[in-house]
Amino acid sequence: MSYNEEEFDERFITSSKIDEDEVVENVLRPKVMSEYVGQKQVKENLMVYITASKKRGEALDHCLLYGPPGLGKTTLASVIASELGVSIKITSGPAIEKPSDLVALLTNLSPNDVLFIDEIHRLNHNVEEILYPAMEDFALDFMIGKGPSARSMRINLPKFTLIGATTKAGMLASPLRDRFGVLCRLELYSTEELATIGKRSANILGIEIDDQSAKEIASRSRGTPRIINRLLKRVRDYADVLGQGKITLDITKLALKKMDIDELGLDLIDRRLLTTMIQKFNGKPVGLDTLSAATGEEAGTIEDVYEPYLLQLGFISRTPRGRIALEPAYKHLGIPFMDN
Repeated sequence: MSYNEEEFDERFITSSKIDEDEVVENVLRPKVMSEYVGQKQVKENLMVYITASKKRGEALDHCLLYGPPGLGKTTLASVIASELGVSIKITSGPAIEKPSDLVALLTNLSPNDVLFIDEIHRLNHNVEEILYPAMEDFALDFMIGKGPSARSMRINLPKFTLIGATTKAGMLASPLRDRFGVLCRLELYSTEELATIGKRSANILGIEIDDQSAKEIASRSRGTPRIINRLLKRVRDYADVLGQGKITLDITKLALKKMDIDELGLDLIDRRLLTTMIQKFNGKPVGLDTLSAATGEEAGTIEDVYEPYLLQLGFISRTPRGRIALEPAYKHLGIPFMDN
């Protein structure tokens, strides 16, 4: 089927189903370490620790996985459990509202099981206090009764492995961070690694993709596996409608253009942030809250989602007076540089 960009019906952009995406996301996750692409040093170290713990018949030391969002921390936790040959229970910091919620999770673990807590930096302080003896002594301490008749009680737990994931390791309390025996920082992926992930995902989805197209999508994925899988599924929609089910370079460029994703992976909001800093504030430093009000984006979203990649590209800088756009950002947007 031939296509013409001007004649393309915009409704096809939203043609995929949300329910299908949720199912596909789990299908694309690697199940064992040999399928997990990238993070070479982390994988090599983990396999040594896993092999040693299995050889001794012990639970793996508690692990902390940290780094930018979308790099596969949840996936890696599942892979670790799979390599250990044990079950994994998955939850998140905000979901554990009361100490009793954590107690229920811990008392239902079997020996050597993995408990994975995503966004562990958001744990309630009272819940965190319960976690300390559980991690260190594999026990829960309670006070029963009140006043002079009060007495302490201890419940022993099976030895388990806690895997915590966070995008903000600096927000973890020192007593919690110090109880993790294995610390793994996940780094952003190279274009080659992302292209490999893209081709693997395309194979699982049953769609044909050439090397050029995989590399093109990878180069715009901000070093993040989650993003390349999301973009791949959207490009697949275009390929199904316009390319007879095959992802070609022309289809890929058209789809990414329609999604407003440029050659560096910047989307409409990234460019809006940069142009606001340059044009509305004349390239002068601007505070986060002011930038949020000027663009209509949440301050937390700007700080956690958009800024890390712009900082990595060298497009912006954080100064004591606020955020400032740097010369590479001007060049990328085609705006004459103003040295302030």
